[in-house]
Amino acid sequence: MSNSDRYQHYFTVSWDRLHRDVRELCDSLLNRRFEGIVAVARGGLIPAGLIARELDIRLVDTVCVKSYDKMEQGEGIDVLKGIDHDGDGWLLVDDLVDTGKTARAVREMLPKAHFLTIYAKPEGRELVDQYHSEVAQDTWIQFPWDTGFAYVEPLADRRRRGQD
Repeated sequence: MSNSDRYQHYFTVSWDRLHRDVRELCDSLLNRRFEGIVAVARGGLIPAGLIARELDIRLVDTVCVKSYDKMEQGEGIDVLKGIDHDGDGWLLVDDLVDTGKTARAVREMLPKAHFLTIYAKPEGRELVDQYHSEVAQDTWIQFPWDTGFAYVEPLADRRRRGQD
């Protein structure tokens, strides 16, 4: 099965939902102390910023990897920027864990970090320590930073032009 065939459903995450889900995750972390956050770039950047705000964490670093090319998963993981510690006392943040390929790579880099994703799919969820919601494996998650607002023409105007 090709990668584009594996996604039969779409789950669109709004900014409101993302904020709500992040806050619920952070509520369970309020009594823990973290030295800082390591965001998995690019998908983990915005969730990491939201989490840093909620938990009042000022030290935010990144690990930069590439595995997706639009909706296609590449064969390997390219580490564009690594990290110089094992993650002890750090919160590792990504937007989601899908097949686990990226999660395995960053987990190897930061084996002692507390790994958190906002969303998790069954194939990869065991690789993270915590997540907010599970999403079916055949679902493509559309994040708000990948979408834009656009004018939607009223139905009556479309009808007048004969484009029912």
